[in-house]
Amino acid sequence: MATPLPPHIDAGDEIYWSGIRDQYVLNDDLINLENGFFGVPSKPVMAAFEEYNRQVNCEGTFFMRNRYPQRLEAAVQALAAFSGASEEELLIVRNPTEAMNMLIQGYPFQSDDEVVISNQDYDSVEETLHMLQQRGRLKLVRIALPFHPQSDEEIVGLYEQAITPRTRALLVTHLLHRTGQILPVAKIAAMAQSRGVDVLVDAAHSFAHLDYRLPELGSAFVAAHLHKWLGAPLGVGLLYIRKDRVRDIAPLFGDTTHDPSDIRKLGHFGTTPPAPVMAIEDAIAFHNSIGGKNKEARLRYLKEHWVSRARSLPGIELMVPEDPQRSCAIAAFRMKGKEAKEVADYLLQVHRIFTVATRVAGVDVVRVTPHLYNTPADLDRLLAALAQLALLRPAVTMP
Repeated sequence: MATPLPPHIDAGDEIYWSGIRDQYVLNDDLINLENGFFGVPSKPVMAAFEEYNRQVNCEGTFFMRNRYPQRLEAAVQALAAFSGASEEELLIVRNPTEAMNMLIQGYPFQSDDEVVISNQDYDSVEETLHMLQQRGRLKLVRIALPFHPQSDEEIVGLYEQAITPRTRALLVTHLLHRTGQILPVAKIAAMAQSRGVDVLVDAAHSFAHLDYRLPELGSAFVAAHLHKWLGAPLGVGLLYIRKDRVRDIAPLFGDTTHDPSDIRKLGHFGTTPPAPVMAIEDAIAFHNSIGGKNKEARLRYLKEHWVSRARSLPGIELMVPEDPQRSCAIAAFRMKGKEAKEVADYLLQVHRIFTVATRVAGVDVVRVTPHLYNTPADLDRLLAALAQLALLRPAVTMP
């Protein structure tokens, strides 16, 4: 029986969202606006996780041999129902970096194949591709993505223009981790497939952040996080391979026991902690109690609360598209005359607001990422701090 959808909740209903905030144990010493690294699990998920850890460590090998196989199967079933994929297309991994390594190193590249990447993809994924290029297995072609695209067609066109007769695959990041821009993955995938080119999707930040189902991305290969926006404990991610393409990916870890068309051939990891995997079901239940559409709307509402006001602050340049639908929780900015680390340090040391300084496409930025437990008042404090910082010394022209 399908889980009934929760009712529509207004993104600005602070009474409702304060109740959601109460479902988290927070560090009152600071305002955490750096939720992009991983998502703090809710109280129900943490309670379940702690109980699972207790049970595993009390029962030891008996649990691992007699109980865990069924619990692992239940977690995969829950993910299949949640993601819209079949159980035969999903593998629980430790994180998307591991999943992308499995895809990239297991993909049947030939030495003259080209892979198109952008200047804003995740470093660890790019490193894997660079490693294979150094080994002579492929050649990388890089495109430059704009911070402020005018349309989906502009983005699709950049990837399409980079395709040559030697192009084998595109690496596409669904939600850019440093600036928050959402790429039109389904449109890119449709274009690429019409040219006989595969798309490897890095959905680390979009899964359970945006409201969609995995097959809707139009790609046969997707890697995602479960401990970012789904709110499972640290140490779980997801690999999706469309059933008809599983045979094409060779195992990264040695396995000769499974059929080449069985995705479990890719999961020969040895012993890994079971409690985070078991808590996936609890994270899905908490997410579903809010509703994917409601969650996405609230995250976008919080982002727009500060971004729309920051545009009028002196010296602030937003590195996120103006169209609210082209981003969700994540946004980044830079301040004229001030280094990104200087800004992030000031926010933390003076105002107890935690953000992160990072670099994207040669530009130093500060990333701001609210979560469901943040409030408009938290973001008002960020805006007041930025306004105060802008007055500390005259701004100069940025390069």
